[in-house]
Amino acid sequence: MIVSPYTTYPMTTIYTYFISVFLMFTGSLHAQQVARKFEPVNFSQVSIHDNFWTPKMNIVATATLPACIYQTEVKTARIQNFEKVARNTGEEHEGIFYDDSDVFKALEAIAYSLKNYPEKDLEKKADEWIDKVAAAQLPDGYLNTYYTLGRMSERWTDMSMHEDYNGGHLIEAAVAYFNATGKRKLLDVAIRFADHFDSLFGPGKRHWVTGHQELELALVKLYSVTKNEKYLTLAHWLLEERGHKRAKGYTWTDWKDTAYAQDAIPVKLQKEITGHAVRAMYLYTGAADVAALTGDADYMNAMEHVWEDVVYRNMYITGGIGSSGSNEGFSTDYDLPNEQAYCETCASVGMVFWNQRMNTLTGDSKFMDVLERSLYNGALDGLSLSGDRFFYGNPLASDGRHFRREWFGTACCPANIARLVASLGDYVYGKSDQGLWVNLYVGSSTTQKFKKQDVNFTLQTHYPGDGNIKLYVEPKSKANVAIHLRIPGWAQNEAVPGGLYQFLEGSATSKFTIQVNDKDVPFTLEKGYAVLDREWKRGDAITLTLPMEVREIISRPEVKQDIDRVALQRGPLVYCIEGADNDGKAWNFLLPTGTSFTTSYYSVLAEPVVAIQFEAPAFTISTDGQQIQTQNKKITAIPYYTWCNRGSNQMQVWLPRKITDIKLNR
Repeated sequence: MIVSPYTTYPMTTIYTYFISVFLMFTGSLHAQQVARKFEPVNFSQVSIHDNFWTPKMNIVATATLPACIYQTEVKTARIQNFEKVARNTGEEHEGIFYDDSDVFKALEAIAYSLKNYPEKDLEKKADEWIDKVAAAQLPDGYLNTYYTLGRMSERWTDMSMHEDYNGGHLIEAAVAYFNATGKRKLLDVAIRFADHFDSLFGPGKRHWVTGHQELELALVKLYSVTKNEKYLTLAHWLLEERGHKRAKGYTWTDWKDTAYAQDAIPVKLQKEITGHAVRAMYLYTGAADVAALTGDADYMNAMEHVWEDVVYRNMYITGGIGSSGSNEGFSTDYDLPNEQAYCETCASVGMVFWNQRMNTLTGDSKFMDVLERSLYNGALDGLSLSGDRFFYGNPLASDGRHFRREWFGTACCPANIARLVASLGDYVYGKSDQGLWVNLYVGSSTTQKFKKQDVNFTLQTHYPGDGNIKLYVEPKSKANVAIHLRIPGWAQNEAVPGGLYQFLEGSATSKFTIQVNDKDVPFTLEKGYAVLDREWKRGDAITLTLPMEVREIISRPEVKQDIDRVALQRGPLVYCIEGADNDGKAWNFLLPTGTSFTTSYYSVLAEPVVAIQFEAPAFTISTDGQQIQTQNKKITAIPYYTWCNRGSNQMQVWLPRKITDIKLNR
C-alpha cells in the first residue's frame, strides 16, 4: 500500500512512504500481484450472435453511430474545433468545454462496433476523425480544443474543467480502437497525452484532484496495453490525491461542496455514496481497477462498503442510480421517487463498469446480478428501439411529459450507451488459468486457452425471452476445465442483494436445472456460480434452464414512494404499464393480491417482446364527472426499456394495491 502524504504518520511510516515514492518513480511497486479472481475476456475475443442483442448492436452501427456522427460533424462544432486547432488561424472554440469527450466516446463506440458489424465506411470515418484529432495535438502532448483555441494561459488551472476527463475518454477510445483494428495512431496520441500529464502531475510534482473522474480508469487501460507501469502509478496517485483538501492554486468552478465529486474524505475511508452519480461510478471503477492490480486491500474494503450503500439503500429496481436532478446524483438513503427520478443513462452505464470490476475482484456473482439489472433496464432504457432517440434521465413513472430526444446540449449519454451496447462482448465471459466464468447469457462464442490447449465455447439461447441456455464445449482433445455458470439471484429467490427489494411472499419460483449431455450432473454452488469441474470432451453440451415466471416485487418500507405498490419482473427484465397499450391510461387501475399473470409474444413494438397480461379493476370518471365507474380490464405490461417508443404517454413501474394511490385525473 502506498501511504498518503496528506496524513500524519509515525517516522517509520514516513520512511516507508519515501521508499514507496522512490519505487513509484522506478516503476517497480505496482502490478506485483494481481488480485482479481479472474480476468474479463476482451470483446475482441468474443463473437456475438444473439437474438436479443445482435439486432441492438446492428442498430447501434446503422442508426446510433450515424446519429452521433451527424450531430458531431454537422449539427455541432465538435469536429470543427479540432480542425480549427490544426489551422492555427486564431479561430474561437464553439460549444461546451467538455465537448471533445463526445468525439472520443463515439470513436470508442465505433471501435467496438467494427468488431461486431464490420463496415468499411464507418472505419474510414473513424480514421478521418483520428487524423483530425492527431493534427490538433500540441508538440508537448496537450490536447484540448477548448483551451488550445485562445485559452492556453489557463490550461491546467481549474480542476473542474474536464481537461483530464476528456483525456481519459481519449485514452479509452485509443485502447479500444487499437484492440479492434490493430491501428495505433490514436494510441500514440493517447500515450503522448498521458506522458504530458505525467510530466506535470504525480508524486513530487503538482497536486491535482480531478473534478470529473475518468482518467483513473483510463490510465489502467493504457497500462494494460502498454505495460508501462508509470500509468498505473499515476492512476493510483490520482486516487490518493482525493479527500485531503490540499490542492491549492487551482479554482473550483463546478461545486462548492467537494462531496459532489467524492472529494470530502480519502477514497480508502469512504463508506457512503455521495454527490454526482456518474463521477462516483467512474471513480469507483478506477479504484477497483487499481485495487486489482496493486492488491491494495484498503481500496477493496472501501469499494465493498460504498457498493453496499448504493445497492442496499440507494438503487432503483431498474438498477438506475441518482435520484436527484439538482446534483445529478444522490440525496438521502431510501429517497427514490419514481416520477421525479433522475437516473441518468450514463450512471447506469457506470454501474455496469463498476460492478464488472467488483465481480472480477471477488468472484462473487452478486455484482454481476446488479450489472445485469442495470444493463437490461436502467441503461438500455436510454436508447430508443430505433437507435436514434435517447433518454438522459430515466424516470420510473410519467404523466406523459417525458419524451425521447434526438440529442442534448450535454451529449454524454448517446455515445455512452452506444459504446456500452457495442462493447457487450467485454461482459459475457471471464477466465482464469483454472476455468471459465459465464456471466451473461448472450448468444456468443469464444476460444480460450487452458494448459496450452485451445477450447472453443459456444453459447446458444433466446434469453431473456426464455430461460433455456446451452453451452457447447469443444476442446481439441479431452481437457479439464472448471466452468462457472452464474445462477442469477432472481433464480434463487433473491430479488436484489441486501433486500432493498424482495419478492412478494407466495410468489415462489421454480428451481433452475443443469444437465450435461441431457443427464443430471453434480455441481457445487460457489458465490452464486454453479461450478462444473470435470474433464470435457469434444461435443459436450451443458444445458441450464432458468425459471422465467412473472414475479411480484415489493420494496422495503423505508422507500415511502413504493408503499402498497408492487413491481413486476420476469427474468432480468423489469416491466412497466404504458398508456399506449391500455387505452391511453397507466394510472387508473389496481393490481389486487392474488392476481394471475399470463405471458405472450407481443409484436406491437418495433421489436418483439414478451408481454405480461392480467385482469385488474380499472377506474374512470363518468362523462358528467359525478361518478367513478369501475370495470375489469385486461392490462398489458411491457419491458421497461421499451417504453416511450410510440410517443409520450403515461407510464408507471410501481403498481398500486390500494385505491388511494390511483390518480384518476391523469
